[in-house]
Amino acid sequence: MRHYGLLAAWTMCALACAGKPAGAGRESDIVYLKDKGAAFTLDVFRPERPTGAAIIFVVSGGWVSDHNGIRPELAKLATDRNMTAFFVVHGAQPRYKVPEIVEQVRRSVRFIRANATRFGIDANRIGITGGSAGGHLSLMVAALGSDGSPNAADSVDRTSDRVQAVGIFYPPTDFRNYGAEGNKAFSSPVLKLGYGKAFVDDLNAAKPEEWAKLADTMSPVARFSKAMPPCFFVHGDKDGLVPIQQSEHAVRALKSFGVEATLLTVPGKAHGWAGQEREMGTILDWFAKKLAK
Repeated sequence: MRHYGLLAAWTMCALACAGKPAGAGRESDIVYLKDKGAAFTLDVFRPERPTGAAIIFVVSGGWVSDHNGIRPELAKLATDRNMTAFFVVHGAQPRYKVPEIVEQVRRSVRFIRANATRFGIDANRIGITGGSAGGHLSLMVAALGSDGSPNAADSVDRTSDRVQAVGIFYPPTDFRNYGAEGNKAFSSPVLKLGYGKAFVDDLNAAKPEEWAKLADTMSPVARFSKAMPPCFFVHGDKDGLVPIQQSEHAVRALKSFGVEATLLTVPGKAHGWAGQEREMGTILDWFAKKLAK
């Protein structure tokens, strides 16, 4: 969840993968949501020979999102596989709380699907990826996916935000059982002081029952059902910030619903690592299969 965890790891990937620009072209700063005077944007990278499959990269670390986290070199890993890549930037905490951020990312999925023809993608072949907080948001989007609000005034809000595959790195998945059964994530000073303001305005005023409710509603595992799409997790077994137990726990929960779930354990790795483009390539190869026509 550390702000620079995944973004730093992806920066190292960017340096390692540096080369010609991604695919056929980039369109930047596309507004997918306007809310209370703020505009939220995404960038799209198109491959030269698109297959129709689309991958949404949730740009997030510690639920902070930054345009500097948009990496053309990462997009190239997707466009080289003939998939269209979308990099979604959300509102950053502490101004925006995690429940609001979840809804922003859900909106981005609806927007991309509603504009499938414009982007040259198949509306029924959308995957989502991210790491740490970005992985958490990806899982929340998948778990909360719906067919849209049929009576909404905005046509985008009448569009489905369901995704067809989730491939993520070291996500927090259950704040009620964090690292061990019954261990409350927000009872840990490190997490509460480091990330508490992503959930509440005043750490001192928030009551135990408020933390408990947030831990429940914002834990992807608590929202899982048999409607979840297939999921692929990558996690280092030396991660001291988001324990690998979080991915192991999520995989077990998904399988209990009969949902396909895979965990790739990376020995000796912590919360982000140099050379992570290898595992991103593995995830993208998996996406290519799951999102095949």
